[in-house]
Amino acid sequence: MMESTTRPKVYAVKHREEAVRAASRSGGIFTALTDLVLKSGGIVYGCVLTEDFRAVHIRTGHADLRNQMRGSKYIQSELGDTYRSVKLDLDTGRNVIFSGTSCQVAGLRSFLGREYEKLICVDIVCHGVPSKKVWMKYLEWQEKRTGKKVVAVDFRDKANFGWRAHTETLTMDDGSKVSSEVFKNLFYGHTVLRPCCYECPYKDVMHPGDITIADYWGIEKAAPEFDDNKGVSLVLVNTDKGIKVFDKCKEKLVWKQTRIEDSMQPPLKAPFPRPANRDAFWKDLQTEDFAMIAKHYGGYGRIKAVKKKVSGLKRRIARIIKG
Repeated sequence: MMESTTRPKVYAVKHREEAVRAASRSGGIFTALTDLVLKSGGIVYGCVLTEDFRAVHIRTGHADLRNQMRGSKYIQSELGDTYRSVKLDLDTGRNVIFSGTSCQVAGLRSFLGREYEKLICVDIVCHGVPSKKVWMKYLEWQEKRTGKKVVAVDFRDKANFGWRAHTETLTMDDGSKVSSEVFKNLFYGHTVLRPCCYECPYKDVMHPGDITIADYWGIEKAAPEFDDNKGVSLVLVNTDKGIKVFDKCKEKLVWKQTRIEDSMQPPLKAPFPRPANRDAFWKDLQTEDFAMIAKHYGGYGRIKAVKKKVSGLKRRIARIIKG
């Protein structure tokens, strides 16, 4: 179905507009790709976070809604009738770009049954898909703990903690902020992932998208001059169509071709194994208060204590140096 290159071409990418990069999770490649389609009068399909903090795929021909698709959403998105809508747009001659996880892109291609010249598929390098149920319980716990209502979410707060950090920040109804690494720790503990993620066939350098995008972990080795902690996109160009599309975007980008060997983050190698404590986690989730889950599996309290000790140690060292 796809005219695939034998191995992907690999690039480090930053959008030339700093405002775009600041508003993006990594380097802003998603904006450059979707701008290309929007300017042709085409349609963008991607994931947004709803007012009740569900991840949902939507359709838009406008930049303002496209901008809501930027950023990470560490829960499974709801596709609804997205595949049918994509097919309708393609059958009526519209240019379409669809972004999602590799399994969602593969599902779309299977649903369509043939290649469409006007379809661009962009998949993300996916660590795995966490349960929405755990996410909702986490939000309920934060509201109960603080006595405030969550009104906005940033899964990875780049503005306040930098690109490399993975700290979620919740905005509460009184304007206060709650920053935490609990959900991140649950995510990287892998107990919250869907069972199929442990056997994912797309944990490889070969992907079903025309273009694959990700944070460029390892940029300090691959292209150290790009490494400013403001975000760099890893771009894998997988097909002949992808090459043509990426070439059209280059004028908006600062880019450098790099080596796949210097870009091999874990999800490009193999699925993460099923954790030995996964069954215990899900049993505890059903029977225990989420405060216990946050402490036992999410590191709540322990990280704060360690940071306090480190901060105290730094102060003591500073006093000793001053004499």
